This record gives sequence, structure tokens and C-alpha cells, in this order.
Amino acid sequence: MNALHFRRAALAVSAAAVLPLALTACSSDDSKDSASAGGSRPGAASTPVTPDGDSLNKSEPFGPGCASVPKDGAGSFAGMAKDPVATAASNNPDLATLVTAVGQAGLADTLNNARNITVFAPTDDAFAKIPKADLDKLLADKAALTKVLTYHVVGQKLTPKQLEKGTFDTLAKSTLTASGSGVTYTVNDSSKVVCGAVPTANATVYIVDTVLMPPM
Repeated sequence: MNALHFRRAALAVSAAAVLPLALTACSSDDSKDSASAGGSRPGAASTPVTPDGDSLNKSEPFGPGCASVPKDGAGSFAGMAKDPVATAASNNPDLATLVTAVGQAGLADTLNNARNITVFAPTDDAFAKIPKADLDKLLADKAALTKVLTYHVVGQKLTPKQLEKGTFDTLAKSTLTASGSGVTYTVNDSSKVVCGAVPTANATVYIVDTVLMPPM
């Protein structure tokens, strides 16, 4: 009996020692999960999560192009999240040509006043892929420019999960397709997402490396 009692006591001590360690581990994991889900963790930076397969928190901006976004100010992720999408884009140094095009088409107020939309925003480098003569002609043709720009807008907020495989109606009354996984997504089999899931006050923005052309 004494031996049995001694053995039970030893097991009880062992369990008592292990339980706090398990709770500490769970607390640590919960803390990490909370932080990655946008929770408040002291000292956490408001920068995109580094692409890392399944560990990516897809509610935060991701992709190689995110590195060029300013760390603070109106053009930062935090700053863009406070402004409607056309205003937010005007504060991003990589979207100057897009902002000019939106102004030429008279769409700034339309985009700013829309609700819960997704914008695929071509970078300046994306517009530079278009021959200058063709781009100048497009910028001078308000009807054609409006069709191209509204083709980059979907009337709902799209998550990266939805972009893995889907076809979506655009404001140009035609569809675009998306595919991919992890941190790699392609639109219409040609335009790569270089910085995804960027929040603005009324839209989710996916910055892309090629201008999307609507079907003629």
C-alpha cells in the first residue's frame, strides 16, 4: 500500500508540474494568434506578413510589392486604411499613373463613394508595359478609359481565399478570372498580384503588375 500511495503521489506531482507548462504554451500560441489576427500586441509593427506558406495571415497585406509601401504617413497601410480607395491610391507612390487615369475618366468620386468593392490596381510599371502612343490614346479617350478602369473593379470585397479560383463580375459589365494560392495569385492568367489584401476605408485593393484589358 505504501508503495502504491507513493506512486500515486509521484504521478500527481508530475501532472501538477506539466499543467502550468501546457497552459503557458497555449497562452503563448493564443497570443501569437491574436497578434497575427490584428490583435493589439505591444511593439507589433503595422507591416505586411512575410510570405511563409500556411503561416500567412491573409487578412494583412502580403506580397513582394508591399515592401515599397511607406512605413508611415498617408501612403502607409495604416494611412490607406483610413481613406476611401481613390484617395488612398493617390497617396501610394507606385500608383501615380492609375491616379492620373482615374482623374482623366472622372471616376474618383465614384470610387470613393462606392461601398465594399475590390480594386485591382495596376502599378506605374504595369502602365509602362503599354506602348506610349497607345497609352496616350487611351488616356485621351474617356469612354475607352472608363471601360478599362471599371474592368478593374469588382462589386464585392474579395478575400485571397476567393481568388484561389473564381470568376467575378466587374463594373465594366464583363468578367475577370483569378487563380492561385498562398501568396501567389494571377488575374486573367497574365497579371500578377504583387501586393494583396490592402485595406482602404471602402475597398480591398490588390496591386497588380499588368493592366487588365476588358474583352472587346
